[in-house]
Amino acid sequence: MDSSCFRSLSKFTACAIVVLLSLSCFSFTTTEAYDALDPNGNITIKWDVITWTPDGYVAVVTMFNFQQYRHIQAPGWTLGWTWAKKEVIWSMVGAQTTEQGDCSRFKLNTPHCCKKDPTVVDLLPGTPYNQQIANCCKGGVINSWVQDPATAVSAFQVSVGSSGTTNRTVRMPKNFTLKAPGPGYTCGPAKVGKPTKFSTADGRRTTQAMMTWNVTCTYSQFLAQKTPSCCVSLSSFYNDTIVPCPTCTCGCQNNGSHPGSCVDADAPHLASVVSDHGKSNNLAPLIQCTSHMCPIRVHWHVKVNYKEYWRVKVTITNFNYRMNYSQWNLVVQHPNFDNLTQIFSFNFKPLTPYQAINDTAMLFGIKFYNDFLMEAGPYGNVQSELLFRKDKSTFTFDKGWAFPRRIYFNGDNCVMPPPDSYPYLPNGGSRRDISIVVLVTALLSSIAFFFTCL
Repeated sequence: MDSSCFRSLSKFTACAIVVLLSLSCFSFTTTEAYDALDPNGNITIKWDVITWTPDGYVAVVTMFNFQQYRHIQAPGWTLGWTWAKKEVIWSMVGAQTTEQGDCSRFKLNTPHCCKKDPTVVDLLPGTPYNQQIANCCKGGVINSWVQDPATAVSAFQVSVGSSGTTNRTVRMPKNFTLKAPGPGYTCGPAKVGKPTKFSTADGRRTTQAMMTWNVTCTYSQFLAQKTPSCCVSLSSFYNDTIVPCPTCTCGCQNNGSHPGSCVDADAPHLASVVSDHGKSNNLAPLIQCTSHMCPIRVHWHVKVNYKEYWRVKVTITNFNYRMNYSQWNLVVQHPNFDNLTQIFSFNFKPLTPYQAINDTAMLFGIKFYNDFLMEAGPYGNVQSELLFRKDKSTFTFDKGWAFPRRIYFNGDNCVMPPPDSYPYLPNGGSRRDISIVVLVTALLSSIAFFFTCL
C-alpha cells in the first residue's frame, strides 16, 4: 500500500478526533451550564439594612430559592463574602460564622467575627428561641420553590460595626460565594435595589428597610461536579431486553489503584466499611460497586398496555452508602404528561417551561411516607406507578416514544441510554435490516478504499 494513503488517512483520523472532542466539550459545557427546564431559576440574596447603630448597622439577610426543583439539602448552605472596608460582625441571630478571626485590636467588647472574608452557616434545629429569627435554624436546608414555597427561604440577622452609618457612607459587601453544600453556584455582584417593606404580625403597620442590596446566584451542574450523579435504565413489557445505565456513566470501578472507591454489596465486611466512613465529614460518596458507578439510578419500566390507557413504573435506587436524600424530587419530560390520569404513592406537579406545552412533571415523595430516600441497601429505593391516558393522534410504542426524553434527580440531569439501544417492538424487523445494510455498505466502502491505495 502507498505510504501517502497512510499519511492521508492518519491526518483525516486526527482531524476527526479533534473536531469530535471540540464538539463534545462545547455541547457539554453549554447544556450543563443552562437549565432549559428552569431558565429563570436562581437563589436571590436580599441584604436589608433595617436600622443604624453608632458604628454601623443591623441587617436581615434573606435567601430565596426561586429554583423550581433544585433544593439545598443537608449539611446545608454556606454563605461567604468580602467586606469592602474594615467591617466586623458584632453579633448574629439565626446563624454564625465558622471562624472568629483576629479580634485583638478590640479591648473591651469582642466582636463575633473580625475576618475580612467571613463564612456563615445556618444554626441547627432546636436552637434556643432567643437566638432565632423567622426562617432560620434549619441546618441550612432550603426546599425548592415548587415543592414547598413556605420552606424555600432562609434568613439571619447580623449586626455590623466599623462601617458607614448612612446611605452614603455604607459600602456593599463583595465577592459573594454560596456553597450548597458543595460548589456549583456563581454569585453576581451586590446591586442596590428597591427597599424591602415589612409588615407587622397583625398586618396593621408596614416598615421599610433603610437600604436593600440584591445578589443573584445561579447554578451550573458543570461547576458542581466533574462527573454525572445519576443515570437512567429502561425496560418494557413488550421486550425482554433491560437497557442498563451506560457503562462507567459516573466513573469506573478502580479498586486496584484507588482502594475503597466502591463497596461490594455482598462483601462480608460491608457494615464495618460503611460505619467507618460514616464517622468522616467527607462529602465524597461511598458507592456500591456497579457497572455505571452512579449514586442514583432511575428505572423507567413500561408496564401495561390497556385499551385507552398505559401504565409506567418508576423506581429510584440509591447506591450511595453515605447519603440519605430528604425531600428528594424527580423531574421527567415526556409528551404524554398532558394526559396523566393518576399517580400512585408520589406527589405530582406539572411544570411548563415552554408555557403552552405541558410535557414536564415534577414528582416527589409524600411527607412522612416516602419523602426520605434512605442510603444504599434493602430500603434504599422508592417507587411509584403512573397511569397515562392515550392520545390517539400521538400515542405509539414504536421508536422509543414511551420512554422519557429527559430526567433530573434533585436538579441534576441524569444520563440516558443511547436511543438506538431502547427496547423496540417485536415486529421491528426493519430496524435490523437497516443495521445490516449500513454495516455492508461500510464494509464495501472500506474494501474499495483499500484497493484504490494499492
